[in-house]
Formats: sequence, structure tokens, C-alpha cells
Amino acid sequence: MTKAFVTGATGCVGANVVAALLQRGYDVVALQRTTSSLDALEGLNAEMVVGDILEPGTLIPAMEGCDLVFHVAAVSDYWRTPSDVVYRVNVEGTRNVLGVAGRVGVERLVYTSSVAALGVPQPGEMLDESSEFNREPKSFPYGHSKVLAEDVVHEAIQDGLDAVIVNPAGVMGARDVNFIGGSVIREVQRGISLIAPPGGLNWIDAETVGLGHVLAAERGTTGERYLLGGENLTHRRTEQIVAGVVGGRAPVVTLPGWVMSVLALLVDGFNAVWPGTPPFSGGQVRKSSETLYCDITKAQEELDLPCTPFRTAVERAYGWYREHGYLT
Repeated sequence: MTKAFVTGATGCVGANVVAALLQRGYDVVALQRTTSSLDALEGLNAEMVVGDILEPGTLIPAMEGCDLVFHVAAVSDYWRTPSDVVYRVNVEGTRNVLGVAGRVGVERLVYTSSVAALGVPQPGEMLDESSEFNREPKSFPYGHSKVLAEDVVHEAIQDGLDAVIVNPAGVMGARDVNFIGGSVIREVQRGISLIAPPGGLNWIDAETVGLGHVLAAERGTTGERYLLGGENLTHRRTEQIVAGVVGGRAPVVTLPGWVMSVLALLVDGFNAVWPGTPPFSGGQVRKSSETLYCDITKAQEELDLPCTPFRTAVERAYGWYREHGYLT
């Protein structure tokens, strides 16, 4: 039986990769840090091993004997994390994982990048696998870190490692214990989303993104990117669909872009003097004005990736949150 090793298994995407692997009959070894909560993995029968992608010595015994590696671990809550930590985890951590994978002789590695590595499309256009990062690195360290990590993957491929890259869009669904995509559900349920930013986003269901990783391992072409996405929706339409599922308030107005620019400056000023961890950043406010729609044709045609409706993803997320007591 094929054995797969998953980093970042205790987060939303990683846990859904573990679930998809188990459903397709793989043996799974899941990496956790000593401080990791295992809530996202509840009900999944994976072998847990303790290690850290910043400590390659801990990865060698965990990865030995595995045929596949899914490197999902990354800093995703970048607005709460110093930039140097984002780069260290997302770039150097990736270098460590790939180095160990080559050393122990795994058959294939799937690297989880992000739609953030693809930049911002021109008005009226959509992102696809050929899109290139076109932001100032200092304005979006997370996206830039993913670009650099993809470069590390391509270096490893040149050295003989068989690897594929996947770029998930916005993820909504079950097992999102850190409320990354699920923050929309909580905000709408609490009735605090009466206004919507002017941009839009492509959303993929969490179960589907897990399956997409496994399909990339099974069917993907070495060195290729696969954009894992679903529906393209304005932020206002996104919140309307969420409100229809959770019974909260839908936004009543969409703010113009210039208001978002002013709000971003105010948030930056507040965060500069606030002593605690900021709930969100000015950069997030600015990005919420962008329309990040995606063309997922390549993943559909080459991987047979299904397009799960966003409403289904919200229903799955909401059901999981309620079942596990995350929403009051």
C-alpha cells in the first residue's frame, strides 16, 4: 500500500489532504509539532509523528519509507506574523522538506503554493497557471514567499526530484479550525458584515482542495502548476450566500475603492500603535478591493478536478463548526 507523508496536517488544507488520502486507500503519516492542536484531524486514522520543517533532522525518520510527500505546512495567517518568520517557514522550511525528500528517495512530492503567488490580474482578466507575481514584495511578503518557495521546488526538480505544484484559491469548508476562510461565516453570523469590499475571489471547497492535492500526485505532470479553485464570486455575493446558509445579515452596500484605500491607511496607523496582535492588516484591506478571479480549466482537464459550488462549501463548513462547538 502506498504511504504518504503530509506536513501541515493539523491545518485546514493539510487535514483535508489527509482525509482525501485515507478515502482513496493510502496509508498516511501526518506531521505535527509539539504545540499543535489535533482538532482538525478528528476522526481521521493517520499515524502522527512529531517534527518541525525548520528542523530537518526531525523529518528524516518521519519521511523514511514514504512514497509520496505532500508539503502543505506554511504560515497562512501572515497578517499576524512578522515577515521574517513568514519567509523562514515558507521558503527555508520548503527547502528542508525537499532536501529530506530527495535524501530518503520519495517517488513524488506535491508542494502547496497559493493563488497569492500568481499576482493580480488585469481588469477583466483571470489568473491562470501562467500568471506571474506582480506585486511589490514588501507589500505582500506571503505571496512573495510562495514565489520563492516555488523557485526552490524547481531547483529540486532540476536535481532529480519528481514534484508538482498546486495553487489553491480561497478555501472554505470543514476542518478550518483557525478560521482562515471560515472567518466570513463568523462575521456574517455575528451580523457585522453590513458592508462589502468591492473586489472578488475564487473559492474552493476544503474537501475538494484535499482531493485536488491527491489528484495532482496521481495525474499531474512533473514541474507543472495546477490552480485549484471553484467559483468566482464578488465579496458581496460571497457574503450573501453565507448569510443564506447561516441566517446572518447580508451586506447592504458595496464600498467604493477609494474608501477602502482610506480605511487601509487607518488600519495601518492603528496597528502601528496597538500593542497586541492585529486582527487584520491594512494590506488585507487593500487586497480585498482586488478581483482575483481564476481560470481552473487546466486542473479540470488534466486532473479531473470537480467544481464544488460555494454554497456546498459553506454548508460543509457551517455544519462542521456547529458539530464541533466553534460557533455559538
